[in-house]
Amino acid sequence: MDRINILIIEDEEPAVKRLWKLVKEILPNAQLLATHYSVAHAVSWLQQNPMPQLILSDVQLSDGISFEIFKSVPEVCPVIFITAFDQYAIHAFKTNSIDYLLKPVKKAELEAALKKFLNQSQSRNAFSINELLKSLHPAPAKEYKKRFAVRYGEHLKTINTAEIAYFNSEDKITFLTTFENRRFITDFNLEVLETMLDPSVFFRINRQFIISIQSLAEMFTHSKGRVLIKLQPPSRHETIVSAERSADFKRWLDDYRE
Repeated sequence: MDRINILIIEDEEPAVKRLWKLVKEILPNAQLLATHYSVAHAVSWLQQNPMPQLILSDVQLSDGISFEIFKSVPEVCPVIFITAFDQYAIHAFKTNSIDYLLKPVKKAELEAALKKFLNQSQSRNAFSINELLKSLHPAPAKEYKKRFAVRYGEHLKTINTAEIAYFNSEDKITFLTTFENRRFITDFNLEVLETMLDPSVFFRINRQFIISIQSLAEMFTHSKGRVLIKLQPPSRHETIVSAERSADFKRWLDDYRE
């Protein structure tokens, strides 16, 4: 195996020693070019020296976040981040094909990350800190529909979404039913409504019904893994969670928060 030049950026000396020990056990020919404990020192070194083949970098350093290092360097080699960040940040690393290790670093996980680096080294693209930073910032929260305009005799009125117990389809017409048991025709079919409604509050249990979590009165196990639901206000139709939606329905119940 060819020698691999590595830079470590980590502000805890014991962590550096342990990390390098693991690296040498996995890649005996690896060479440690330098170790830096701060953003400032790492930036200075990268600006004055040839780029290493691989960087192992903690995310949180003594003087800031290591992402700041790469803003000062137009193109960098692959980076394996060592992080205690939450699952959202980890998802961002995955999305950008950047590897990561959770502290404390486990040898098996480091070995897998290094193997991935070796497999990709022939065709890798320059690391883009901008793409990573974009993905670390969540997209603006989606705005779900807050009210519906409905016909009421010759009049129009608005119904707040929070007042709606469920939607159902009958003979190609879609109705909404409020918690006060008032029924109105809506202009949207169930497929469109699924994209408009907050999925933490509303769930499509089958082809005919989308229900609010607040409309659940009782639930019973049914044949073939299905769930029989009693709604409040009661529906004129039997409401059963279809077999293909039952597992997702149970997860929806578990995930619901006030």
